[in-house]
Amino acid sequence: MFAAGRTDRVVDGALAVGVVLATVMPLVLPDPDPWWIIGLGLLASVPVGWRRRAPMVVAVVVGAAMSVLVTWEKPLLPFGPLLAVYTIADLSPTWKRLAAIPAIVATVGTSLVLPGENDETFRLVGTAFVAAYALGTSVRASRSRAAELTERARRLEQEHIAAAAEERTRIARDMHDIITHSVGLMVVQAEAGPVVVRGDPDKAEAVFDAIADMGRGALAELRGVLTTLRTPGEGGGPGCGHDDGRLSESLFQPRLANLPALLDRGGLDVVSTTAGTPRPVAESVEAAVYRIVQEALTNVRKHAGTRAVHLALTWGERLTVEITDDGRGPGERGGYGLAGMRERAAACGGTLRAEAGQGGGFTVRAEFPLE
Repeated sequence: MFAAGRTDRVVDGALAVGVVLATVMPLVLPDPDPWWIIGLGLLASVPVGWRRRAPMVVAVVVGAAMSVLVTWEKPLLPFGPLLAVYTIADLSPTWKRLAAIPAIVATVGTSLVLPGENDETFRLVGTAFVAAYALGTSVRASRSRAAELTERARRLEQEHIAAAAEERTRIARDMHDIITHSVGLMVVQAEAGPVVVRGDPDKAEAVFDAIADMGRGALAELRGVLTTLRTPGEGGGPGCGHDDGRLSESLFQPRLANLPALLDRGGLDVVSTTAGTPRPVAESVEAAVYRIVQEALTNVRKHAGTRAVHLALTWGERLTVEITDDGRGPGERGGYGLAGMRERAAACGGTLRAEAGQGGGFTVRAEFPLE
């Protein structure tokens, strides 16, 4: 910014020197004109050094001086007024630029009519002033366009940063849900394993199979989350020899169709009901519903002290998802789990409420708009 200001000052100084020399030197060489004519030449050129600070004032001063000067001396071109007109078109606000046009026309016309200039001079001087004004307008438009492009680039960068932050938050929520749900279940089953082995060896095999299934499911979900971090074309695509893996992973994707599998491996006694007519929804809504149910079941298992859970899906003008347990109330439920559920619902234009019931238990209720 300081470098740009210094450059402007250097350019203005160089232009002022050039305009002064082009205006005054013909008045001095080869034979000096009277001092007051040289003074008019200086007055019609020196003020352009302050053209950026007061374009209109500078234009009035140099224009008046040049109008008086041309009645005695005919300069090659009125360089000071031309630069002042260019500056008005370049730097002044719209209303000043428009107001200056009739004043410029009147002043230039007077300075040509009074000395009795011919048609050729009229065309030359008129063309010069029109070109000066047009050039200033063009430079102003180019600068505005450059500023607009810079602002657009800044907004795009901010949008990219916001999108990256949102993606990181989404991945963090997914990782939290997967780990707390699946790994938590694996821990519960593993802790019960030794007891089952001693008391019922046949049932122990089913327990360890369940642990393996949950581990495979967690790995499949984590693989799906981490795939979003890969660059395009980096593995996992068709023809890479992973068809079987993708088939098994599809069973653990966060979709409404996979809710029954989630309920079965949740380690709870879940009663699921559906009211209304299900219909297709956006994948983002399906994923949000799946993750909210997953996190709610995890909270029940960790905090409620009960196995009985009721899941209700209601299809109407909105999709309502309600998970209710009859446990000991809110307990320590909160932290990232409930915050993550609210964020998921809000990201899809929905809402989420979590509250203790009148006679105990806890309810999580999420609503999503349906198009």
